[in-house]
Amino acid sequence: MSVWFKRGVLAVTSVIVLLAVTLLIVAVSGTAAGAESAAQAAEANWAALLGAAIAVAGSCIGAGVAVAYTGAAALAALSERPELFGRAIVIVGLAEGIAIYGLVVGIILIGRA
Repeated sequence: MSVWFKRGVLAVTSVIVLLAVTLLIVAVSGTAAGAESAAQAAEANWAALLGAAIAVAGSCIGAGVAVAYTGAAALAALSERPELFGRAIVIVGLAEGIAIYGLVVGIILIGRA
């Protein structure tokens, strides 16, 4: 992969994480004090759902990148030493756990919406 592609992926991932954190803060803080209209309540629900979508999407993109690198390294290691299979699977599984964390955050945000 080229350096520009890696930098682009890093920039897009950084923006997604920043948006997810911002919307997470907005969703967790709830509606503004004294907000009684239905329009403001709907706007808070919209922000929570969008935050959940960004959290899940960002974590899945990050997990995909992590699995790509760790999976390639695991296959390279397994081609030389097949007895490392168990360790390689654990490391790839840890990278996949990133997506599960994002899914948990998304479920929490949807529960608040």
